[in-house]
Amino acid sequence: MSNLETAPAELTCENTGEAPTVRGRVLEPRLVPLGGPRAMTVRRTLPQRAQSLIGAWCFVDHYGPDEVSSTGGMRVDGHPHTGLQTVSWLFSGEIEHRDTVGSHAFVRPGELNLMTAGSGIAHSEHSTQKTTVLHGAQLWVALPEQHRFVAPDFESYAPPALDVDGARVLVFLGSLLGQTSPVQTYTPLLGAEITLRAGQSLRLDVAPEFEHGVLVDTGEVTAAGVDATEGQLVHQQTGADHLDLVAAGRDVRVVLLGGQPLGEQIVMWWNFIGRSHEEIAAFRAQWQHERERRDSDEKTQYGPFPDQWRETLPAPELPNARLKLRG
Repeated sequence: MSNLETAPAELTCENTGEAPTVRGRVLEPRLVPLGGPRAMTVRRTLPQRAQSLIGAWCFVDHYGPDEVSSTGGMRVDGHPHTGLQTVSWLFSGEIEHRDTVGSHAFVRPGELNLMTAGSGIAHSEHSTQKTTVLHGAQLWVALPEQHRFVAPDFESYAPPALDVDGARVLVFLGSLLGQTSPVQTYTPLLGAEITLRAGQSLRLDVAPEFEHGVLVDTGEVTAAGVDATEGQLVHQQTGADHLDLVAAGRDVRVVLLGGQPLGEQIVMWWNFIGRSHEEIAAFRAQWQHERERRDSDEKTQYGPFPDQWRETLPAPELPNARLKLRG
């Protein structure tokens, strides 16, 4: 998914170095409209001032359930990414994906779509005509310095559903409860969808070197000792060897994210992740150049545009101030 803000803020991300605690902290979402007058609104919990990253997870958008007839659904034309992996996860609906490495796939509920941008890729995302309700999460993972220019790639994976004392668990990244996802990541990560029955509790053994986030999709849950409701994200720092989840008076569905702290600073602007103002400006300029010369035979950073693309998204103007790493 693209960040469609017309004036995206410079985001400098760093680890805070705060002391580990088992008890979690609730992060509130902010509402961000994507697109024009019939924009689909997402709830964004990462990044924010209180927390830049959770492991290498650097961007969390949560959307829906949206009636496509009123919102128009997802209509995101071709746009670029660098230095990250995008994780698409749906609860309902269907999204058609095309990219510049030749992938054509459909994102469906319970199926992971992982796109590695690396040195540069472009993709489009359109909800399909048969979609009536669109509901899901779009997540980004920052690539570490040594891997951030890897060749772009695309993978899909449908994890098996685990029954854990009545809880339903889908492990789509990393390892949990004896299940391991086969898709490639470049830092130690965890991603899972967990559904609990009303009143049910679940204790998960987790890696103490990981920090974790619990994104509440539906219902109310106590996670890492704090109460959270739909749209909120609970952050648990490193040092805990377990994570407790307790559902309140109705069924709960959450997305569990985890990973080792990245230990690096990054700059996020629009759909790019870089390490300097010069990099971001170069990524932007190259994208604009390739949009204008899409029929050229010259070698490109973002790859050949699919024949089906009629439109691509222009990059916003850079801010007047120089983009800088801070902290």
